[in-house]
Amino acid sequence: MSEQAQNTSVTGSGSNRTVVIVSYILMLAGWPTLHLATIGGVILAYVQRGDARGTLWEGHYEAIISTFWISLVVGLAAIPLCFVGVGFLILAGVIIWFLYRIIRGLVHALDNRPY
Repeated sequence: MSEQAQNTSVTGSGSNRTVVIVSYILMLAGWPTLHLATIGGVILAYVQRGDARGTLWEGHYEAIISTFWISLVVGLAAIPLCFVGVGFLILAGVIIWFLYRIIRGLVHALDNRPY
C-alpha cells in the first residue's frame, strides 16, 4: 500500500475535516442563536460520525456529541439550583467547559490533529 493510501486511511478524507470544522463553528455560533446552530452542529456530527470510523476525525465527532449532551444535562440540572444560588456557579462552569472543549477541538481540527 502506498504512503498516500495509508495516510488517507488514518486521517480520513478532506471532507471529514471540513465537516468537523463546520460542526465546531456551528457549536460556537449557538450562543448568539439560542443554540439552534448548536443543534445543527450536533446533528451534522451524528450524520457524519459513521463515515469517520477509524480515522482521527472520529474522536472529534465523539467530542462534539458528548460535549453537547453533558452540557445540556448539567445545564438543565443547574437551572432549578439557580433559586438557591449555586446554580449560577454551575452554569458558569458549564459555559467555560463547553467553550474550552469546542475551541480546543477546533484548534486541533485546524492543525489536522486528533481530539
